Amino acid sequence: MRAELPIPPHFDPARVGAVWRIDYEARASDAAVWAERRGIRRADEDRFRTCLLAVDCQNTFCTPGFELFVPGAPGDSRRLCELVYRQLGRITEIVATLDTHTVHQIFHAAFLVGRDGRHPPPYTTVSIADVEEGVWRAADPGRQEHLEDYIRELAAGGKYELTIWPYHAMLGGVGHALVAAVEEAFFFHAVVRAAPTRFESKGGDPLTEHYSILGPEVGGEPNRALVEHLASFDAVLLAGQAKSHCVAWTVEDLLRLAPDLAPRLFLLEDCTSPVVVPGAADFTAPADAAFARFTAAGTHVVRSSDSPPAWLPPAPA
Repeated sequence: MRAELPIPPHFDPARVGAVWRIDYEARASDAAVWAERRGIRRADEDRFRTCLLAVDCQNTFCTPGFELFVPGAPGDSRRLCELVYRQLGRITEIVATLDTHTVHQIFHAAFLVGRDGRHPPPYTTVSIADVEEGVWRAADPGRQEHLEDYIRELAAGGKYELTIWPYHAMLGGVGHALVAAVEEAFFFHAVVRAAPTRFESKGGDPLTEHYSILGPEVGGEPNRALVEHLASFDAVLLAGQAKSHCVAWTVEDLLRLAPDLAPRLFLLEDCTSPVVVPGAADFTAPADAAFARFTAAGTHVVRSSDSPPAWLPPAPA
């Protein structure tokens, strides 16, 4: 399967920024017919194995009006769907990560209180000085010592300062779900290629941030099983949200834990965007700086529309 495929007629790019119910039975039927008519083989027959790692393509980040909406995400989602459909015969497996949270986590307002007893507003940054001087303290006194140690470990590790994010990716909520158009594309791929999507959750530990799918900001053990799984592919494509946080930190960890993967890692720059909150936060510069570091480390920054795709093996002489 060397040629790009057409985009199936069920895909409607105008719906990428909306929430809707997928007709799984219809899509499964369509997928079976699509695979037969196009001569698409099962994924387990691939000689050159390609993984698409899709980071946190969830409503909470990608759909207008949701909690941590990334302004560039709808366009990223559309291009990601189109990539999956055009490259159905080349993408062996999709790994989808899911940011997963509950109320009382260290980066949510309920975890902290100020001198007036009120919780911090979203996008508050909490420094070592803030905690030492009592500007912010743990709402549960039993977690105060952990908060102090945590803030210091972030600084020592060169991490972002603790940010109080809006409640987001809440387990059981609509925001936690994949963008409908993206989920539909992944479902279609799973049926066409007989290759179930692999889902990886992160963020369940209430006492740490967890940007990277491969490990928390402080403490914990790296997800070595996933690292080894990704390292087994001939090429790994990486997309999702946000370029400045969960995407960047995932790549940082991959390069640290599996440096040999660098030349096989392809970052889809037109399928990821940085966190930008007008009047509150703009992480464009650190996102671009991170991608520059990744390029210097041997990864490839490419576009989903590249033709032929940069991640294909070289043509035989």
